[in-house]
Amino acid sequence: MTAGAALLSVDKLSVAFPGHTAVHEASFSISPGETLALVGESGCGKSVTAFSVMRLLPPNARVASGRISLEGTDLLALSEAEMREVRGARVSLIQQEPMTSLNPVLSIGLQISEVIRRHEKVSRKAARERAVELLDLVSIPNARNRIDDYPHNLSGGMRQRVMIAMAVACQPKLLIADEPTTALDVTTQAQVLDLLDDLRHRLGMAVLLITHDLGVVAQWADRIAVMYAGRIVEQAGIEPFFASPMHPYSRGLLGARVDVDADEHYGSHRLTEIPGSIASAAGQTGCSFAPRCPVVQAACRQAVPPLTPLGEGRAVACPVTTSVPLANRPSFPLSGAGARQ
Repeated sequence: MTAGAALLSVDKLSVAFPGHTAVHEASFSISPGETLALVGESGCGKSVTAFSVMRLLPPNARVASGRISLEGTDLLALSEAEMREVRGARVSLIQQEPMTSLNPVLSIGLQISEVIRRHEKVSRKAARERAVELLDLVSIPNARNRIDDYPHNLSGGMRQRVMIAMAVACQPKLLIADEPTTALDVTTQAQVLDLLDDLRHRLGMAVLLITHDLGVVAQWADRIAVMYAGRIVEQAGIEPFFASPMHPYSRGLLGARVDVDADEHYGSHRLTEIPGSIASAAGQTGCSFAPRCPVVQAACRQAVPPLTPLGEGRAVACPVTTSVPLANRPSFPLSGAGARQ
């Protein structure tokens, strides 16, 4: 991989289920060491995109078109045997619910050791020692005493830490975190995300963070890609995005966010509502957001707007907002809890 090249490159990825296309020509890239947040409502195609990268789609789904490249390797061209060598070693996945992802009848130490021995030629004893080190790394207290615990012996936050330990066991270049804090309380959520960010810096990983929480995005991501109805509609750096979101859907998401730090406005500020609901894109010729868009024009209903690069890492799929001068766009400044430190 040449200097400055993307670690992961997804080019015009489309994923289809019987009678339904879940992802439409999604394109994005992730550079070594950075965190890209893939954001959108439930059902918009975020997790399907992640499972496509891992080549773990359900049997009734297929990649209809596109290319997924990891360090120059076309993952879609690999055999299943070759892909098994990639999973866990070069790219790993943390799923939403650790209790359903961990094997309930195996100790956590054995499950971590299996990941290590699958990709490295080490003895059971050496793998077990590595497992203890990994539990220490993710701040499991008394790791050597807890290594023989089973998942049900642990709290939700500790189970998530075990999942992270398994994911980083072989120091992958890319970590995909699919809603990694969904089932956790706010305090534990912050601890887990701080841990992921610390590991990213210490191990030199890139992270694809899949979430619907813009507060999480503002504090822990470097860039954002907004997905709506299976299409990426905006990409930007974090500070430019929060200062001036360009797509009408992005503006709606920012307007619907509760700012608990704005005490002087709390209780008097009415949240912005995005009218309507996500409709099926089947048979629709124009922008999928058009039925809900406050600035829709006739042209928006006639053709799907392409994701248009605007320079400085920004891109938007909206011909209306790209024609509006930057000074005339609404501003959503980062608040205390949302701003990156």
